[in-house]
Amino acid sequence: MDVRLSPEQVTLRDAARQMVDRLCPQTVAELDDTERAGKLEAAVVASGWLELRTATDDGSPWATGVEVAVVAEELGRGLADTAFLGPTLAADLRRLAGAPPGSTAETIALGADLSEPAVALGGTLGPGAVALDAYEATSALVLLREGDEYAIGTIAVDGGTTSVDLTRPVASCSPGATVSPIEGLHHPLGPDDLARWRGLGLAVTCADLVGVMRGAVTIACDYARSRRQYGAAIGSFQAVQHLLADAYVATEGSASIALHAAWAVDALDGRDALVAASAAKAYCARAARSVCETAIQVHGGIGNTWECLAHVFLRRALLSSEVLGGVGANLARVLAAHGIGGGDGLR
Repeated sequence: MDVRLSPEQVTLRDAARQMVDRLCPQTVAELDDTERAGKLEAAVVASGWLELRTATDDGSPWATGVEVAVVAEELGRGLADTAFLGPTLAADLRRLAGAPPGSTAETIALGADLSEPAVALGGTLGPGAVALDAYEATSALVLLREGDEYAIGTIAVDGGTTSVDLTRPVASCSPGATVSPIEGLHHPLGPDDLARWRGLGLAVTCADLVGVMRGAVTIACDYARSRRQYGAAIGSFQAVQHLLADAYVATEGSASIALHAAWAVDALDGRDALVAASAAKAYCARAARSVCETAIQVHGGIGNTWECLAHVFLRRALLSSEVLGGVGANLARVLAAHGIGGGDGLR
């Protein structure tokens, strides 16, 4: 694996960075600025980033998992309050099923705890399903079980939205809703397809977590430079320096394993890609919570107030940590892949 970004990937990262710096919220109050949020959404749609995993003529995606991760990291760093993960995973699921492309307002449906994709049995949706990344979403993809394989269908997204994350709402899906099968499927989804798709989802959430950590460390360092106590910047105090150094090391470690997961999506078979992504998710989810809590601690008393942006980073990290499973579920998958499990006293 070559860990260096190609010139095209660097250009993509720089374009995403410029958009984030120009249109993403800089304060908690700006989260209520609908005009700014509308411009950000329009810019993301116009950029074509929501279509990176749509199929080319030979069925392969337009972009690799690395390109998707590059964009996701920058959006996480800027607390982008627009849909990206949901439409991207929906586009990839359609590609794997050989279905025609959907709209950019399509997302995916997950179970109530966000750890598993929603599955409809008998053509109807069970209770507790939610639509991820529900900004302007009009429909969501669900899996339709067909023996040991799956097809995909759509449900309307019309429920109220709620989320611990102030930047990405989650919409409830009506239990018992009728699922509309998608016409033109070329083949059912097998275990390898779903493993590769889940690997992509985990890799993208890891990239988002890396971006969140970078943003949290940046605002914490900026505050440590400007906040003065006892006649000196608090960033000159060794205790604060140690906190920030540990947060930086955790961020860079997460960036390394997340990049490997993004590369594995297209370079390895589905099972190995899923294991790589699961290892990354277990690492990044644990690190992100620690880093974001460090950012709040460095801010001191103001870090616990609504006006401080630090809690928005923590909230985003909490949601990304649970999508397609958190630390425990993904660590268990990695251990199982290496033949370690309940028989070894690990449950």
